[in-house]
Amino acid sequence: MKRRYVAALDQGTTSSRCIVFDHDGRMIAIAQREHRQYYPRPGWVEHDAVEIWTTVQRVIRQAVADAGIAASDIAALGVTNQRETMVVWDRATGVPVHRAIVWQDTRTAGLLAELDHTDAAEQIRARAGLPLVTYFSGAKLRWLLDSDADLADRAARGELLFGTMDTWITWNLTGGTAGGRHVTDVTNASRTMLMNLETLDWDDALLEIFRVPRSMLPEIRSTVGVVGTTVDPVADIPIGALIGDQQASLFGQGAFDAGEAKCTFGTGGFLLLNTGTEITHSRHGLITTVAHRIDGEPAVYALEGSMAMTGGLVQWCRDSLRLIKTPSEIETLAAQVPDNGGCYVVPAFSGLFAPHWDAGAQGLIIGLTSFVTRSHIARAVLEATAWQTYDVVDAMNGDAGLRASRLVVDGGMTADNLLMQMVADVLDIPVVRPMMAETVALGAAYAAGLAVGYWPDRAALRRHWHVAAEWLPGMDAQRRDRELASWRRAVELAIAWGRPAAGR
Repeated sequence: MKRRYVAALDQGTTSSRCIVFDHDGRMIAIAQREHRQYYPRPGWVEHDAVEIWTTVQRVIRQAVADAGIAASDIAALGVTNQRETMVVWDRATGVPVHRAIVWQDTRTAGLLAELDHTDAAEQIRARAGLPLVTYFSGAKLRWLLDSDADLADRAARGELLFGTMDTWITWNLTGGTAGGRHVTDVTNASRTMLMNLETLDWDDALLEIFRVPRSMLPEIRSTVGVVGTTVDPVADIPIGALIGDQQASLFGQGAFDAGEAKCTFGTGGFLLLNTGTEITHSRHGLITTVAHRIDGEPAVYALEGSMAMTGGLVQWCRDSLRLIKTPSEIETLAAQVPDNGGCYVVPAFSGLFAPHWDAGAQGLIIGLTSFVTRSHIARAVLEATAWQTYDVVDAMNGDAGLRASRLVVDGGMTADNLLMQMVADVLDIPVVRPMMAETVALGAAYAAGLAVGYWPDRAALRRHWHVAAEWLPGMDAQRRDRELASWRRAVELAIAWGRPAAGR
């Protein structure tokens, strides 16, 4: 019997979901569950990897049931994930030795500052394409091994396994302690600081810098290609793709050629520019990463600009400030005022990412007066995402040597029409959202479907892309320049606030 559907498992920063798609790229069913966020110390962010695996099991079962199909109807499963979040577990028991350390976590700042005084920083940039910042997972692994001598000894004896979330999930999906596949793909491996961009393999010099035993590391595979077959929670579905969430979004947007770009607005914000099969190093604060690799073809690379807090800032307003009850309320509240009333929010909760890369920067709300209301703060929260996007697009324009003519967007925050209008206004270019906004999951499904011949080629995938909405810029140029100057001053103050005061 012909298998009629493909599925994607999207393991994100705040939730896991499974989506079933048909041959036309239409969503047939979706199941989603949130998982807990742990903040044991300022700057520390953790997840319970066992809770995430339990959640994954539930959403896969639910999506299959809600679609009214059998697992045997699914041609392939694509796994996509929050990329730099890492977990270490016992090879024999499958039990994690510590909570997963999340990509937003900044506990490795001291370790990286020490390395920055050696030639390690340049080696990491040259070999891995990454700046020496807390974002990436290799330093998190080193911190964990340094935190407990017993863990370091067990790792050296080959008793422990390391992985980003794609690896942890795939190992469990394919049997866990009973023969689970310990694998990752080039997109996720390129976010560890441990993979060489040219060889697409773990790099001995980088492993030495971080003192990581090779025996802990998963096998690096192509993005598109079958890596195993599911055992749990449903059996016999080929896992046709592993791909980091932002690379999945680029794939789901059909941005297969050099020069094509997209920006995803989720917990964080991520702009990726396809640079083709040549490795391009940024001169303006972007990072070099692998976009994807199809079995039998050369790797495709990308430049990326990452923003740590976009949708996560809205979630903070809901959960910590109680400013809103649901994320959608932020748009209604912000729309009640015509401007921010002089208030700016710089969400440097985990330092500043691209193009500043300042791990010490701290978040601030500035410009408060008795005139400012909760509506002004809500508007400043949305504008923070727009101005962060401006900074990243400006860096991309500098690297590309030309100005972007439009921005293609996706992700949950694109449902906020006011925010999308703000982005168009500050960039002074059209912002376009496709019919299918869930392009992270769609990209994983596309990649998995290609691996098993469900779709014949990338051209067939491009035909599924259709415009759903477009926002045109309407802000006066003088106002834009004034507000940009204020935003940049606020960023400078956030950076300065994170530095030790004189005499301390």
